[in-house]
This record gives sequence, structure tokens and C-alpha cells, in this order.
Amino acid sequence: MSSARFRFYAELNDFLPNESRTKEVVRRFDVGGSVKDFVESFGVPHTEVDLVLANGSPVDFSYQVRDGDFVSVYPVFESLDIASVSRVRPAPLRVLRFLLDVHLGRLAAYLRMAGSDALYGNQASDGDLAAVVI
Repeated sequence: MSSARFRFYAELNDFLPNESRTKEVVRRFDVGGSVKDFVESFGVPHTEVDLVLANGSPVDFSYQVRDGDFVSVYPVFESLDIASVSRVRPAPLRVLRFLLDVHLGRLAAYLRMAGSDALYGNQASDGDLAAVVI
């Protein structure tokens, strides 16, 4: 039976069971698969992943996990441009924008204080919000 070691970083640990968070996890397997399949088998959505390293080298989601591999999985980087090394996301996320419903006024204020772009109007209907393009 083959095995590979996985380590998930930062908020990706939120998807893991408590006993697997913030530490190396060994996954045993008889049939190999892509790193994307392995990542999702842990319960981590691949859309939350920005960088995957296999044995210290960047790989894309199609990389076939082999016996003895050490796979490091990193979340989306918001303030650091890793486009030159990331092979799983074509372009890094740059601008976070929030569109908030009428009952989220306090959250809108907090987001604005934190420097985020937050569009809020306490008179906006669902149709108004659906028509907004941000």
C-alpha cells in the first residue's frame, strides 16, 4: 500500500476534522489519483486552493500523487502575488468587493473600516441587488 503526506495551511484547516488540523496527515492509498482528488477527499474544496507544492515544487491539480510524496496545500493568497509559481489558479484574486443586503449595515461599516469595498443600501430590494454588477 502506498502513502503520501499532506499538510494544509491557514484557513484550509477549517475544512479538516479537529484531529487533522495544523499538522501533517498521512493518506494511504492503493490506487493513485490527481492531487485535486486527494485534496477534495480531505473535504477541502479545490476552489479554495491557490498553491500546491509536491515535494517542494509547484504542481497543478492534474499532478498524480505518488508513494512517498509530501504535498503542501495553501489557500488563496489575497495580499501576495504568487502568479509566477502557482499552477492551480490562472490569475490571483485582486480586489475583494462586497455587496450587502439591507440587514447587514453594521457588517458594511466594519468592512469599510477595514478598507474593503462594501456596497450597501438599506433601501435596496432583492431585485436591485441582483442587478448590481461589481
